[in-house]
Amino acid sequence: MLAAFLDANVLYSATLRSVLLELARGKAFRIFWSEDVHREWMQALKRQHPQIPASRIARMRSLMEAYVGDAMVTGYEPLIETLTLPDPNDRHVLAAAIQGGANVIVTANERDFPADALAPYKIAVISPDRLILRLLEADPNLVFAALEADRADLINPPLTREDYFAALERSGLTETTATLRILAAGLPDEG
Repeated sequence: MLAAFLDANVLYSATLRSVLLELARGKAFRIFWSEDVHREWMQALKRQHPQIPASRIARMRSLMEAYVGDAMVTGYEPLIETLTLPDPNDRHVLAAAIQGGANVIVTANERDFPADALAPYKIAVISPDRLILRLLEADPNLVFAALEADRADLINPPLTREDYFAALERSGLTETTATLRILAAGLPDEG
């Protein structure tokens, strides 16, 4: 099974966060994160949306952890200083990915994780869009079912399938959305 370490920038977006968690819960892949990653996305969310109470952001984190179970990587801190990346502030991500046994780092900033820096650890970098496409290729029924479950959870307001696809597209999942539209062609919109 693919084991993916999630960078903070993919957890910041409510849409991406929801999709990735639902896919992990549906056993499409295994996810990992760290305390540092949680701190990053939570601080970014608070900075960009100061109207959201800190208690609500903390509750989101608790719900995420409960939803997927054992995703927290610990004990990676000694590795940080031994790693080299273009931005030293990203080393904690690679360190936690190594410690957790991830195959890939899922990030919206692929350039921050050059292939030559990750190769010794047998870790690749992948965008959320390419990750979900890869999962779709491996098991389209599982992924489509997980995304339908994610859509069904969105009740305020409920979304048609096309509205949901548009939200995925806005969140950067453009190739995934194009593929999903093809898969969904002719299916009744049950929601």
